[in-house]
Amino acid sequence: MKNYPFTAIVGQEKMKKALIINGVNPKIGGVLIQGEKGTAKSTAVRALADVLPDTEVVNLPVSATEDRVVGTLDMEHIIKTGEKKLEPGILAKADKNILYVDEVNLLEDHLVDILLDTAAMGVNRIEREGVSYEHPSRFVLVGTMNPEEGMLRPQLLDRFGLCVNIESEKRIEERIEVIRRRLHFEHHRESFEENYEQKQRKLKEKIQQAQKLLQSVEIDDALIGAVADLSIKLGIESHRADITVITAAQTLAAWKQRTTVLWEDICEAAELALPHRLLQDPMKENSSELKLTELLSHKVAGNQ
Repeated sequence: MKNYPFTAIVGQEKMKKALIINGVNPKIGGVLIQGEKGTAKSTAVRALADVLPDTEVVNLPVSATEDRVVGTLDMEHIIKTGEKKLEPGILAKADKNILYVDEVNLLEDHLVDILLDTAAMGVNRIEREGVSYEHPSRFVLVGTMNPEEGMLRPQLLDRFGLCVNIESEKRIEERIEVIRRRLHFEHHRESFEENYEQKQRKLKEKIQQAQKLLQSVEIDDALIGAVADLSIKLGIESHRADITVITAAQTLAAWKQRTTVLWEDICEAAELALPHRLLQDPMKENSSELKLTELLSHKVAGNQ
């Protein structure tokens, strides 16, 4: 075990759920985790790699240049031999791994665009002086940020599949447990890891089972219609939102070992995929999130 165990993280259930279902199905489009420093954002991202098969975390520093991210073509080699030669960048290394961008809000917008385009297509395309080259780049994209240090543009927020806002634990029992576990991990690492070895193994197996089951999951047309209706009522213009909710709901069904999507899966997916795409009323804090909650509650009552 290379990192703090994923199953040892106290609380932060939405964050853990968002990370896990992206690990099951990277086509969800990644997750943006917003929260203050010291709320286990980085810990959770690095811990996720230990419960995904043959996966590592590839870091993308905010100071990275476009060539370092995308890679370059060796033009001298091409001219001399007529053969394309790639000098790989971070996106090549990220293939089949987790691409992690801490403080993603400080990354240049055009680089965020490149990351999101590549994550959506699963292919990195490089063009230099009329010569093009492409290679697979399928990764779980995770961005973390502290909103106090600046926000992403709405157009970029929409491109992240899921978004969760996290806070420090407010209940004293949970804060005490966070401290206890961290001290145990730091001073008695071997015994601490042994305590969570079985839970880690079970989580890894469950993720693999969900990945196998995912392709068999079906969703009823009535639920698809309900998702479209929900987006219209919330004033969401992007069709990407609807598709993300449905994709996340199918993944949640597979995670729960089902081949049929239920309304509860739609509700869970909507709470992860829609809030960051909602237009906020500046005169009423969290007004759009409240509207989402009300609509979901109304539909839950109607589906019972």
